Amino acid sequence: MNLRDLNDPSQLKNMSIKELTDLSTQIRQFILNSVSQTGGHLSSNLGTVELTVALHKVFNSPKDKIIFDVGHQSYTHKILTGRREKFYTLRQKGGLSGFQRRNESEHDPWEAGHSSTSISAALGMAAARDLQKQNFEIISVIGDGAITGGMALEALNDLGAQQRKVIIIFNDNKMSISRNHGGMETAITHLRTSEFYRNTKKEVNSSKSSNLVNKTVHKILHAGRNYLKNQFIDAPLFSQFNLDYIGPVDGHNLSELIPVLETARDHEGPIVVHVVTKKGKGYPLAEKDTVGAWHGVSPFDLASGKSKVLHTKKEISWSEIISNTLIDLAAGDEKITAITPAMANGSKLLKFQSIFPDRFFDCGIAEQHAITLASGMAVGGLHPFVSVYSTFLQRAYDQISHDLCRMNLPVVVGVDRAGLVGDDGDTHQGIYDIGYLRSIPNTIVCQPKDGREAQDLLYTGFKTQKPFFIRYPRGNEVYIPNEEYTQIPIGSWTKTVIGNPEQIVITYGPDVKRIIKKARSNNMNLLVVNARFFKPIDLGMLRKIKQMNLPITIYETDNVSGGLSDAILEGLNVIEPQVDVMAIQDKFVEHGSIRALRKLERISTEDLFERLENNVDQTGSEADKSVEQPN
Repeated sequence: MNLRDLNDPSQLKNMSIKELTDLSTQIRQFILNSVSQTGGHLSSNLGTVELTVALHKVFNSPKDKIIFDVGHQSYTHKILTGRREKFYTLRQKGGLSGFQRRNESEHDPWEAGHSSTSISAALGMAAARDLQKQNFEIISVIGDGAITGGMALEALNDLGAQQRKVIIIFNDNKMSISRNHGGMETAITHLRTSEFYRNTKKEVNSSKSSNLVNKTVHKILHAGRNYLKNQFIDAPLFSQFNLDYIGPVDGHNLSELIPVLETARDHEGPIVVHVVTKKGKGYPLAEKDTVGAWHGVSPFDLASGKSKVLHTKKEISWSEIISNTLIDLAAGDEKITAITPAMANGSKLLKFQSIFPDRFFDCGIAEQHAITLASGMAVGGLHPFVSVYSTFLQRAYDQISHDLCRMNLPVVVGVDRAGLVGDDGDTHQGIYDIGYLRSIPNTIVCQPKDGREAQDLLYTGFKTQKPFFIRYPRGNEVYIPNEEYTQIPIGSWTKTVIGNPEQIVITYGPDVKRIIKKARSNNMNLLVVNARFFKPIDLGMLRKIKQMNLPITIYETDNVSGGLSDAILEGLNVIEPQVDVMAIQDKFVEHGSIRALRKLERISTEDLFERLENNVDQTGSEADKSVEQPN
């Protein structure tokens, strides 16, 4: 079948292995051609072509629910489910999402841009299915990286306890926790998928006879099956969670893969299918990649592999500016360490790893662990730096509050990809970190306007010896290494006067330079404030700005709730109170009875009414004065 003639996954049902293999080749080439034009996630999708084809051959989507963990490897799934003609719109405004999307297709039962959620979601769907006495399969496709996430392990534990029918496809593409592919394992896998084994298992499970001989046979068969399963089939990781296991199986061999999936479909209770795939399959440059360079790509030339996105020679990514500065600082401070939750390439920390291998820690897809790991290092006397994408940092909110900031530890966190990130969509927009970080006591939150200020702020972070968050966007910036570093006063802002100011703009990050440049080219009279600290803010400068009595525009490109504008409005109320605020101040509260704590923090009802009575007295006094004044 020609790929152009395929519009529904049901068309795969009557296709032969040869036809499906040919279709897989067409899909792989289609993905290569398309992603080279639009950009997107490449390696993971090239590696799951045959697996996805087999899933749609064996299962009946959308009745059966196929959940791709993270969802970035669902391109073949989209192509098979009627979205091939729209694929040129991938990750474009109004076009196809780079992930599964519920409002995009009935074949997308779940959506996520973060890893390790699929097993929990599948178990939840299974509970809903079972309680409503429905009948369909639920399949979670999860990679060997995502399964290391704490949430996935929690879900495996709960699934093993509940024993609901869920099929987990363990997509092993790094061989990081694989077992050896020995002849015994291959033989056992073939046995498990054979008609004899499957039919015998059904007979064993359905035996209800009271005949003593039949009972004895049933007991022997059952014991033999369990011995076989426990000795040769179960992987230690999954058996500990009380989950049946089958595999490993070649994820690119449809003649092996399809019978295994059919066995899993007919299995009673939860089962893990171990599928071995190769990332980047079919594109040599991606197949040879060992550092994730072909995981997510911009448009590129298919023949040479070179990116079509051009930058000036002096421009490098913000991530690389931070990494280069970190390396320079680490050369003079042996206590500096670098931690990443599986984003070493994206965060540009591979060079740091090569120079300081003993001081580099990739803890896998485990943002929570990364923050607490850094906190432990800080307690032990080190100066850790954690690089985390903004969208993933929000997963570690509890650890930031409970383990890092509550103890006021000296950890510097690089909040990478802060702000709008574009193509990856709503799951990846890094626009919320200012708000949730400002809500936690002891945090210092900042963002540089340019490469030079980025270097100085990172230097300042290590000198400050407190929880220090430096955010920087996706994209590139001019980089000239600082000859020496300057420690920037915490909370300080800077200003640029253009002409004779008639109004004021308060902003931050790269937009500071853009606004200054545009104001000058338009001959505008403007005061531009670089509000490089979100917490604390520069109350001194804010007071002077207010006294100028000019129109103020706060220009922020992140979520408004808890952002710069909220910080400024709070600051203005401190400078000249307009509203009386009673609340727990920005601090961690010690233990004690609730009544005692409310008194301690001056938020008891007695404190409230004392404040109200004072307000009445002051209002009455002002009213009396106004009456006594002559006309």
